[in-house]
Amino acid sequence: MQSRQMKFGVILDGVGGPSWAWRREHIEPTASTDINAYIAEAQSAEAAKIDFVFIADTLSITPKSSPHFLNRLEPMTLLGAIAAHTSRIGMVGTLSTSFTEPFTAARQLASLDRISKGRAGWNIVTSAIESAAHNHSQDALPPIDDRYRRALEHVTVVRALWDSWEDDAFVPDKVSGRFFDQSKLHALKHKGEFFRVDGPLNIARSPQGHPVLFQAGASDGGRDLAAKTGDAIFGVGRTLEDAKEYYDDIKRRAKAFGRAAEEIVFMPGVDAIVAETQEEAERKYEEACAYVSYEESLSWMSFFFSYHDFSKYDPDELFPDVGDVGQNSYRSVTNYIKGVASREKLTLRQLARRFAIPRTDFIGGAEQVADACERWFKAGAVDGFMLSASVGRLQDFYDLVVPILQKRGLFKKDYEADTFRGHLGLPPVPNRYTVAREGGRGRD
Repeated sequence: MQSRQMKFGVILDGVGGPSWAWRREHIEPTASTDINAYIAEAQSAEAAKIDFVFIADTLSITPKSSPHFLNRLEPMTLLGAIAAHTSRIGMVGTLSTSFTEPFTAARQLASLDRISKGRAGWNIVTSAIESAAHNHSQDALPPIDDRYRRALEHVTVVRALWDSWEDDAFVPDKVSGRFFDQSKLHALKHKGEFFRVDGPLNIARSPQGHPVLFQAGASDGGRDLAAKTGDAIFGVGRTLEDAKEYYDDIKRRAKAFGRAAEEIVFMPGVDAIVAETQEEAERKYEEACAYVSYEESLSWMSFFFSYHDFSKYDPDELFPDVGDVGQNSYRSVTNYIKGVASREKLTLRQLARRFAIPRTDFIGGAEQVADACERWFKAGAVDGFMLSASVGRLQDFYDLVVPILQKRGLFKKDYEADTFRGHLGLPPVPNRYTVAREGGRGRD
């Protein structure tokens, strides 16, 4: 029997998330809008047998936004193009439940799933930046609890729409003129707190049934949403202890909601800096740090506080008391920052630098980084990792770490499934109406 193996995803973010990342020598300034660059990155990940690529998104910008935020491609359009140039790797795109309608989201994601032959995933987010509301005819973001209730209803409706057609509903017969079996087409007639959706959806299911659902909730409400809806969780994991606490908590919540713990894959984000030796990795780390000014690190941190103006504070005084700033935005991130500042008595300058380029277990020689991956995995803190490249380089990880993990039997040497759900060890989602007719119990 095959032993448990790690899963890996990679975040494709063009010129990089932080405001300074684009200045690195190997980054092309046009990378965030260059489809050929994205395709090449996805093909490199596929060659390394990575399970999926991941495209994040935001719905508003300011002049202080990082370059990647200022000018980048929309996720669903981008992934549709990537799908045509890859054949095995999964692909996850971000769509906000705060500013999309369930029918539109269901149709976009189902289309991507059909185009890719069962390789699509949805990163479910509740928008957390006030200015995003202003781009969608709203005066302000609703309170965070309202956003989570809307998100849960949104996802519930989307899932139901994906079951509009049973798998064998289409039976085209030119002689009889019969195109489909009407008994296997199901309208929804949903009326809820936030949405009214009749359905049915005008596209058939893919080989995996439903796209893979990703969630990244870290607050209490976000963790509940993740445990209720997520197939895979992109969560916190700054230390092994943090990751273990999150992993155990999500699995416990999932069981409380009637789900099996193994139905959820947890993959924290890491930005690995890998080299042949520890000394070379340290040199790469210092090179990356050299690009980061105090002003840039402050700007990156301020994004999570709804662009709060930290420049008005003395950088060499203790981190300021900003009250409730950030509580209706990225609450878990801002609470973490405040907690570190309070416990360690850090100045604003010290905290901004640490947040911009954190030191982690994943900086070092190839064997050392592979050891860290194995340690976290075997400790039951993760099921795998989401790799990003704001500081390190993804190709270094593919070339140096992946072969070590494969030799240790901790990562696959080739794809073993045809769908994204298969890559993650998750079964296809059966159609709820077929299950009900056959006397079983499907996924709600």
